[in-house]
Amino acid sequence: MSAAIYLDYQATTPLAPEAFAAMEPWLKDKFWNPHSTHVGGRQAAAAVEVAREQVAALLPAGGRVIFTSGATEAINLAIKGCGLPVSAMATEHAAVLDCVENVGGEILSAREDGLAAAIPHGKKLLAMMMVNNEIGTVQPIKDTAGLVHAMTDSVLLCDAVQAYGRFTIPEGPDMIAISAHKIHGPKGIGALWVRNGIKLSPQLLGGGQEQGLRSGTLSPALCVGFGEAAEIAAQRMKSDMEHATVLWDRAIELFSDWTVNGSIPLRYKGNLNIRRDGLDVARLMSECREVMFSAGSACASGSGRPSHVLRAIGLSDAQAKSSIRLGWGRYTTMEDIERAAALINAAVERQLG
Repeated sequence: MSAAIYLDYQATTPLAPEAFAAMEPWLKDKFWNPHSTHVGGRQAAAAVEVAREQVAALLPAGGRVIFTSGATEAINLAIKGCGLPVSAMATEHAAVLDCVENVGGEILSAREDGLAAAIPHGKKLLAMMMVNNEIGTVQPIKDTAGLVHAMTDSVLLCDAVQAYGRFTIPEGPDMIAISAHKIHGPKGIGALWVRNGIKLSPQLLGGGQEQGLRSGTLSPALCVGFGEAAEIAAQRMKSDMEHATVLWDRAIELFSDWTVNGSIPLRYKGNLNIRRDGLDVARLMSECREVMFSAGSACASGSGRPSHVLRAIGLSDAQAKSSIRLGWGRYTTMEDIERAAALINAAVERQLG
């Protein structure tokens, strides 16, 4: 039996060999606590700071990187820590939407292509994803930041989890949430970039290890893996994007009988969200076990509910439930795309006739 084809890059990416190699010493002999003052602790602390610089190199100037356990924690720190009234699009990740609901914020509507319907006036904090995790829509973050900053004391939080390492993150956001495992780094670490002058209240209390904003012992291994993955992403950003686009062009041909969800021109070409009316996606996934793909975001795939993103852009429950998401990247081959398409399309034809 052939190896399974992995097409779920929006959920997570394979760990880069370079990141694994960089992490390994810090998982073995160099096990020291980076907050200790002895020689081992100082070496670990130095490695963390090198990683911080590597991660920051892909972000705007004029801010600081705060390591977190992932983007979810970074988003919670940003939204709850700033203490400002907040609004967010209905197509945002659940980490954003649940935080907004928790603090009594406002959910904004989206257009059919997945872009923002309007930027609200008089709000203090706007949260907006740069690249949508379900439909790949790319929001005009730089222009949005200009509109937000035209309002006195307003702030923009950008969820750049799907954009970081793939696109140049523009100047403009005041806070940026990112995650290592979406750029071929390890799971369990992310970061919040905070523009100089933005004040936050800590949400995890304790020793105040991470710049007084995030208590808890940092893992040098995870930090180093994140840093190495960021450095490799910087080196390969152009070639990775070109590779994803070549695969997209072929996938569009192979799935020509499907309808694409979301904007096609304003989209990351490593994300293909498509639907066939009347399709039973649960059955399709059961019959295509050789292909790892998603019926929506990995965070909500087991809920049985239709995708909130697809519903927000105007799809019916039935249309949303007949949609699948295919994601690829650096280590995906053309053979992977072609074999996956053959398997999926054959299963669909058996089901729909």
